[in-house]
Amino acid sequence: MSAKHPIIAVTGSSGAGTTTTSLAFRKIFQDLNLHAAELEGDSFHRYTRPEMDMAIRKARDLGRHISYFGPEANDFGLLEQSFIHYGQDGTGRSRKYLHTYDEAVPYNQVPGTFTPWHPLPENTDVLFYEGLHGGVVTDLHDVAQHVDLLVGVVPIVNLEWIQKLIRDTSERGHSREAVMDSVVRSMEDYINYITPQFSRTHINFQRVPTVDTSNPFAAKAIPSLDESFVVIHFRGLDSIDFPYLLAMLQGSFISHINTLVVPGGKMGLAMELIMGPLVARLLEGKKII
Repeated sequence: MSAKHPIIAVTGSSGAGTTTTSLAFRKIFQDLNLHAAELEGDSFHRYTRPEMDMAIRKARDLGRHISYFGPEANDFGLLEQSFIHYGQDGTGRSRKYLHTYDEAVPYNQVPGTFTPWHPLPENTDVLFYEGLHGGVVTDLHDVAQHVDLLVGVVPIVNLEWIQKLIRDTSERGHSREAVMDSVVRSMEDYINYITPQFSRTHINFQRVPTVDTSNPFAAKAIPSLDESFVVIHFRGLDSIDFPYLLAMLQGSFISHINTLVVPGGKMGLAMELIMGPLVARLLEGKKII
């Protein structure tokens, strides 16, 4: 952790609500007049899409599974070193993984490939990471220890499967069968490398639908934020003003010690109210716990 070059990481699957979280943080950075460097978790994939497809086939032939959730498909060491370097002197490199044609065309590339690495902007105030592994810990690497503010964004699992199914079929051109196979194939890595991170976070935002999601693979639409509650759990934070949050977030309530529940439509506002003061503390050189 670094008082001079703090690192904020949002960890969670794509579609879990990380977009709302990113927008909230960007507004916080703007309000505090901060210049943020950004890192995308997909930058640390080991393989292009064709290479990943080949790796999956080879693993299947050997009776094994490989997924984007695990270490075989991601360079955890490079991610950890990126955090270390930024914490030391505020420098580093970034690149993009191009998921779709719309993302790839401006770079004159095809989907499923990486842009070249390029230096992070100079003289930034904070590093903002968004991806799958901001709090990952393995026998070889401890990414979480380098993060000053670690935020988990995770829906209940049925909602996560609905989001993945609809996103991958409608936006990325995958078949329903391929997506379901991916869910099964990635389950072991999800259990071992994704879910443990949410026990290391400072704050978790968990979206819970208030509509029927009992058969996620038959769903036709993703439940909206207004059809959800967001369960916000705080870990080790002693500066959360619960009375203020209850007053500002109408319809919210405390469900358990250090747990606040807010209407889904107020998720973005809740993030700004909660994390704005925490980011300000980091930039003042103060620890948040």
